[in-house]
Amino acid sequence: MASVFSRIIAGELPGRFVYRDDSVVAFLTIEPVAYGHTLVVPVEEVDRWTDLDPALWAHLNEVAQRVGAAVVEEFDAPRAGYLIAGFEVPHTHIHVFPAADMSGYDLSAAMSDPDPARMDDAADRLRRALAQ
Repeated sequence: MASVFSRIIAGELPGRFVYRDDSVVAFLTIEPVAYGHTLVVPVEEVDRWTDLDPALWAHLNEVAQRVGAAVVEEFDAPRAGYLIAGFEVPHTHIHVFPAADMSGYDLSAAMSDPDPARMDDAADRLRRALAQ
């Protein structure tokens, strides 16, 4: 059975995409720790990041770094948080989010009902920043 991320990537479920190429996508999470919280995901469904092909792992991190730079710029964040957890969805993904302190690393504190207009705005801002 396809993971929820594979279904989002395939367009079967909605997603606020900010980046896409042949092997990596980035879209906003539905439960962000801050507006701009993005998941960077390989198109290929691989559960553990340690099982990814090294070239794909490198590309995934290149995209995460670009998303991180956009997050810092667009949300005036002192840092871009970077986190790999992977227990909630069995499909490798990197969390990238605006971070001012360590609180963003607590995914249990994520917003359960973020404002859709603010989510759309965050996606638009990141798309524009990544297109430059």
